[in-house]
Amino acid sequence: MNQTLNEQLLDFIHRSPSMFHAIASIRAELDAAGYMPLLETEAWHIERDGKYYTVRNGSSLIAFQVGRDTQNCSFRIAAAHSDSPVYKIKAAPELKGPEEMLRLNVEAYGGMIDSTWLDRPLSVAGRVLIRNGDAVETRLFCTDRDVVLIPNLAIHFNRDVNKGYAFNRQTDLCPLFSAGKLKEGDFDAMVAGQLGIDPKNLLAKDLFLANRQKGCVWGAAGEFISSPRLDDLQCAFSALRGFLAGERENGVNVFCCFDNEEVGSNTRQGAMSTFLKDCLKRISGCLGLNSEEYARAVASSFLLSADNAHAVHPNHPEKTDAENRCFLNRGIVIKENAAQKYTTDAVSRAIVREICEMSGEPYQLFANRSDMAGGSTLGNLSNIQVSLHAADVGLPQLAMHSSYETAGAEDTASAVNVFRAYYRADLCIENDDKFVLRPSAGLKGEKS
Repeated sequence: MNQTLNEQLLDFIHRSPSMFHAIASIRAELDAAGYMPLLETEAWHIERDGKYYTVRNGSSLIAFQVGRDTQNCSFRIAAAHSDSPVYKIKAAPELKGPEEMLRLNVEAYGGMIDSTWLDRPLSVAGRVLIRNGDAVETRLFCTDRDVVLIPNLAIHFNRDVNKGYAFNRQTDLCPLFSAGKLKEGDFDAMVAGQLGIDPKNLLAKDLFLANRQKGCVWGAAGEFISSPRLDDLQCAFSALRGFLAGERENGVNVFCCFDNEEVGSNTRQGAMSTFLKDCLKRISGCLGLNSEEYARAVASSFLLSADNAHAVHPNHPEKTDAENRCFLNRGIVIKENAAQKYTTDAVSRAIVREICEMSGEPYQLFANRSDMAGGSTLGNLSNIQVSLHAADVGLPQLAMHSSYETAGAEDTASAVNVFRAYYRADLCIENDDKFVLRPSAGLKGEKS
């Protein structure tokens, strides 16, 4: 079963070369499961026992399943992100020269490991805005073939490259597009040609470089999975599968996939935006909850912020804390940070541990070394808009923010089971001092 699930994960990632494609892939799964799309610009009509989703910017999505009983409503939420560190192609995409060569003009989106993008054939993916009569429409775009490459400088010209080299993103990381056969304007012509439109009707672009190398399960014992964009599509996939299998009778289950986590989340479609708050308020209003009942529902709700975690590196175990560290194939990771970069505290950690134990799945604890700063993620940022009991979790991986990352082949299935248990469980948060957590019938030991 793990092998089948890993193949599905790798197929999901391959179909998701940009954040826009990731949301399209998620929408396809929701559509197949009977979820009804809602537009933010239209009135919502929500019924008990209904399934719905809405999309913002084409790159963020919130789906929700309403139980039959919403009298004592609460929200059970999991959130991941659709974006990954990558290079974005600038609006004026081409750099001329030297001589007849043509390069692309790119800038960094997020904090990637630059060197992993060199000497690797790459494609282009994202969205474009086109004129169609009197309307302007969005189209997904992916070349589906390799069209650029960022060439390394030969060691003969950079003898110190193996002693450590800081790449200049303005000069060292410009992708080669043509050796002379293509001319200025041919990048847009390529995009327009693939879309079957006149180049003059190509109005705007959000396009990125994309690594098309397919993911794989590897190792003499089949222990590893490697792919582009494991951070954070592995969590997005796992949380979505748990959400689809985790329907419950009371309250509202919510799945979120936000854009722009890698650049701070402070956009209209990021975790720091009003997107989640807007949706929860609209759901509450449609279900007949007044402002007092909405406040009570939020106070008794829970959020799992899901973003991958740093596994112990085989060559550099000293980079992780001696005790609070995680390993591949040992289950989901509960992340904690004294500076509140993660939302986990004693209450939420206890809840997640109980959920893992009732699902029969292992869990690990992670904290950064005390002398090393870590990153932040979705949970604490979304709490700016909607204050919830929350915990940060993830799956252990190596080479985070590389163009090709590695994780454990057993951890995706384990995470799906944890998320399913989370969505199905009967969780009652009475106050900050007490909660009651009961598994749903038939949950213990049930595997994906």
